[in-house]
Amino acid sequence: MKTLRIIVFTSLIATTSVNAGPAIAGYKSNTEAKFQTWIKQLWPQAKAAGISRATFNTAFKGVHLNWRLPDLAPPGQKLRDKTKNRQTEFGSPGRYFREKNINALVQRGRKMKTKWQGTLKAIEAKYGVPQNILLAVWGRETSFGAVKIPYDTIRSLATLSFMGRRKNFFHPELIAALKILQQGHISRKELKSSWAGAMGQTQMLPRKFLKYAVDFDRDGRKNIWTSVPDALATTARFLKSQGWNSSYSWGYEVTMPSGYSCTLEGPHRAQPISNWVQSGLHRTRGRKFSKARLKTKASLLMPAGIFGPSFLVTKNFYVIKKYNESDLYALFVGHIADRISTNKPFETKWKKVSTYTRAKVKVLQKTLRREGFNIGDKIDGLIGFRSRVAIGSYQEKYGLKRDCWPDRATLKRATR
Repeated sequence: MKTLRIIVFTSLIATTSVNAGPAIAGYKSNTEAKFQTWIKQLWPQAKAAGISRATFNTAFKGVHLNWRLPDLAPPGQKLRDKTKNRQTEFGSPGRYFREKNINALVQRGRKMKTKWQGTLKAIEAKYGVPQNILLAVWGRETSFGAVKIPYDTIRSLATLSFMGRRKNFFHPELIAALKILQQGHISRKELKSSWAGAMGQTQMLPRKFLKYAVDFDRDGRKNIWTSVPDALATTARFLKSQGWNSSYSWGYEVTMPSGYSCTLEGPHRAQPISNWVQSGLHRTRGRKFSKARLKTKASLLMPAGIFGPSFLVTKNFYVIKKYNESDLYALFVGHIADRISTNKPFETKWKKVSTYTRAKVKVLQKTLRREGFNIGDKIDGLIGFRSRVAIGSYQEKYGLKRDCWPDRATLKRATR
């Protein structure tokens, strides 16, 4: 996890004669005092949510601001635009699928499948979510419980609720975390999470925990932190609730004829697989779709435009995205699940692509929207399927190579 860099409070320093160190210390001390007042003012809302005074006092005993969290917006300070930073997910998609990392997860996943076979079978029988999908989520989130989750959930969520960029998102999660303590599922000391409050071995936010958590080991607690059965069953219940269909897979890698349009991507263009086959798409490695599968609706996914593998993905792919909204996350989970059974990489290799900053892509998205292309609801600097399709259409309009990716030529023209 990246930690928030210490910010030089230039506006504060400019109005004081003392040096920067004491100025920053004084600002932090004043902000901490406001935070403690804010906690006290939180009590009526917590009480209305069913939290006892004893639970509330225990939860916030010794809690102070965590200035090292990402995504902070301290009061009265102008922060740098975080979207200028490069991140793996928003650079080259191929980096997400390093073979060394994948093979390690696959081998570990196979061992865990053997170890927890009885539990996995029982969970699949109840919820209809494949064992390998659950293993893949577990492996992706915490490397099957091996990754330590060090953050104090209450402290992190309280800090983000008080001075995070997304206060309205984190505040309900804080109240939900207090409810978890009130219900006795985990002790205050053991209530650990990611910096953003995702808890346990499969990383569930507090509100989702309250709605979907399962006591699968029947010990009287819903414990996704140390109980593997509870963690995996909770994940399965969530995926099932989002519409997981056990009659078909998440998706299939495909090859396409030369010149096939990458602008056909997206769930809004879903159609029976038989239609895609008739248009020239075929499964890799000579595999064929069964007659039953040809009737299944699927949509085209090209996460790197023409610079990487292409897929036909079903509704189950978008169910995985309910766990994490990234296309690459859902693809990674599906791929790991497949490879636990047959450890073969994608047939098509990921090609080297231009890396970019989210800030620059925002400029590109503004140009696309201004010219009438559909990039989705937000100008966010992320290259989702709508932005990829819009880029491909833009490239066609101006005689650029159609690759559905923000390459240098496209960025140069759109951001000049």
